[in-house]
This record gives sequence, C-alpha cells and structure tokens, in this order.
Amino acid sequence: MRNRYRRSLLACAFAAAASSALAAEPAVPLRVPPAASIPSGPLGVDVRRGEALFNTTQATAKAYVGNGLNCASCHLNAGTVAYAAPMVGLWGVFPEYVARSARVETLADRINDCFVRSMNGRPLPVDGTEMRALLAYTAWLSTGVPTGASVLGRGFEDLAAPPRAPDAARGKRVYAQQCAACHGGDGAGLGNADGTFAVPPVWGPQSFNTGAGMARVSVAAAFVHAKMPLGRGNSLTVQDAWDVAAFFTAEPRPEFAGSAGDWPRGSKPGDARN
Repeated sequence: MRNRYRRSLLACAFAAAASSALAAEPAVPLRVPPAASIPSGPLGVDVRRGEALFNTTQATAKAYVGNGLNCASCHLNAGTVAYAAPMVGLWGVFPEYVARSARVETLADRINDCFVRSMNGRPLPVDGTEMRALLAYTAWLSTGVPTGASVLGRGFEDLAAPPRAPDAARGKRVYAQQCAACHGGDGAGLGNADGTFAVPPVWGPQSFNTGAGMARVSVAAAFVHAKMPLGRGNSLTVQDAWDVAAFFTAEPRPEFAGSAGDWPRGSKPGDARN
C-alpha cells in the first residue's frame, strides 16, 4: 500500500512539474536589439531584407500585396512598438493555437494570414525568399526573449469598454477632427507618385479587407487609443477611440475571400484561389 501511495505521489509530482514546464513563461520587457547586432554574412543579409520588406511591403513584395498597406502600417516602426502588434519575441511563441482559424499556426502561417487579410493579397510561398527574410528579421528582433515568453506590449492594448455604446455618427466627427488631415476625408490615405502610399488608407479599395483584425471595432479602437493620432497616442478618450473605430470599420472595404488556412502551402500568384 505504501509503495502504491509513494508511486502515486511521484506521479503527481511529475505531472505537476510537466505542467509547470509547459506553462507560458512570464512576460518580459520589450527590448529592440541594436542594429549593430545584426549578424554578418547571408543571415544578416536576410535580416536586413526582412526589415526592408516590413517597411516597404507594397514595393518589395508587390506580387503578394493587394492594397496600399505595408506591414509597418499596423506593426509600427518596423514591428518594434509596444501595443502596436510588435514582432519582438514572436519567434519563440509559435507554433500557437489561433482562435480565429481554430487551429495551431506556425509563424509563417500567421504572417500569411496578414497577407491575405490585412494586405488583401496573396500568401507568400513558405519556402520563398520573402518569407525566409521576414522570419529571419523576426528571429533577430526576438534576440534575448526566452522561448515561450511574450513581451510586455505584445499585440494591442487591452482597452476598457466605453462608457457608452460606440456611436459611429459621433465617430465620424472625431475622424474629421483628428484623423482626416493625414488619412484623408475619404479615408483613402496619402498616395505617392509611384502608386505606393505614404499614409495608409483606412477604408476603400486600397485598405484592409473585412477579414483583417483591424476590421474589428475592438481591435481598431485599441490601436487608435494607444497610437493615434500618430505621435500623440493616448490623447483621445476611450469613448473617442471606440466611436471613431465604429465609424471607419463600417465604411466600405474589400470583402475577405476566405481563410488563410484555405490556401495551399507554397501557393504562388496565379493560382486559382488567388
């Protein structure tokens, strides 16, 4: 009897230890590695290529982008800003279960989810030059972050509910006062002579589609409250952020054609599903 009891205690202790090992690591500070730490050689070349892709996606990954956005339109300052969906630390938290797709996704899956939703475009070939560069850049940004740990400021702000129900009509007025100077009264952003956009469109044919996270009022409100107007984050009230998000997310934009999980791995432009 004592032996059985002892074995039971050991089994419980082992299970507890295993559970503890599998638990998520505590969040750590968001620290961007210095540019001088980019390695030399081919790896460093891909890290720098990934950073360029991140900032100028419209131009450098043109075949896979279907609108006027870059990765950095939402992941501010090349994916290094807290509460603006930073890429710092993401290398060690994937594969991860994603409720939206109801499946476990790799980091490459998650990047392609952004391409077909936020970019209203096509998925990158998972073994292609662009994906390798973006993965190399994300891995470098995650230098020093323990595997399994999230950084403080991952994703978007956990914004409180508004005092009153979001009011799109009031949000239209907030937009005119606080947003239109940069994004345009028609939400079309500010275009460059080469067809790219200096300021991202927030609705219309060149904006994110209806399947993007930013098309959800709660996500848009959190981003607006923390980071907009650019350089003056947290200057809007919680109510203002919810109201303006209710306004611009309801404006016309491309329809999402399907789930990123519907795309075959390694698909290329010209596939029937594109």
